[in-house]
Amino acid sequence: MKRKKTIFKKNDNLLGYMLLAPWLLGFLVMWFIPMMVSVYYSFTDFNMLKTPSFVGISNYVRAFTKDDTFKQALKVTFKYVLLVVPLRLAFALFVANLLNKKHIALGLYRTLYYVPSIIGGSVAVSIVWKQVFGNSGVVMSLLSLFGYEQKTSLLGNPKTALFIIVLMGVWQFGSSMLIFLSALKQIPTSLYEAAHVDGAGKLKIFWKITIPMLTPTIFFNLILQIINGFRMFTESYVITEGGPVNSTLSYVYYMYQRAFNYFDMGYSCALAWILVAIIAVFTVVLFQTQKFWVYYAGEE
Repeated sequence: MKRKKTIFKKNDNLLGYMLLAPWLLGFLVMWFIPMMVSVYYSFTDFNMLKTPSFVGISNYVRAFTKDDTFKQALKVTFKYVLLVVPLRLAFALFVANLLNKKHIALGLYRTLYYVPSIIGGSVAVSIVWKQVFGNSGVVMSLLSLFGYEQKTSLLGNPKTALFIIVLMGVWQFGSSMLIFLSALKQIPTSLYEAAHVDGAGKLKIFWKITIPMLTPTIFFNLILQIINGFRMFTESYVITEGGPVNSTLSYVYYMYQRAFNYFDMGYSCALAWILVAIIAVFTVVLFQTQKFWVYYAGEE
């Protein structure tokens, strides 16, 4: 009997490994092996045309001591993340609250609000955004009707170009909105009923009940959106090409330039791992601070 159980257990394990094999193969080929290769290249001088030569930590030292464009790209990306993440989450929560009610064609509204998140990061939408805010675009035409004549478009002005890209990022709030909407539906109605009995107003209920109960979801969305913010590329590449005067040069786009415009692959790999370290630091800090502001219903 024990022998039969052992045979069945071995067969189950074999079946499990067979089912996992496609994912494991994809993980090794598409993720793990390239990741290890990039770690190696980050310590080399490699231009994709000659054999890599080991240079130690020179690429990392170069980034922080000799490369002013690296600092500019990092500054632009930090500014983008600090602007787009809170605005996107705030707008997503606002819309989720509006949709957390019984309306006619509510499903249609949810779908329409989610569409920008599906197509928002695409090249096609970036091109449309560029046309809308360009010199002959709709926005500049409307501004001229009100007597605001300007030779340079909003995208051509170093002071306003990044804010237009931030606006596009905020517009892509659909995924966060759906997560907030799902979380809102999980809040017990008894809490709201008790608050109404006590005479609490809508604003007080929102701050004392809704926000505390949503803190785990806010934390989850915050992590995701910070990571997505640091990975911003298409908008910087398609809409402004990092200009004007590097005012919209995102970190990932600068990595792309170093790798495929200047064939400085070793340095680009080093930049990639610096970005991984930055995101890791943000994530660890957020996880360490969650005990001060995130409320889990199962905790005492």
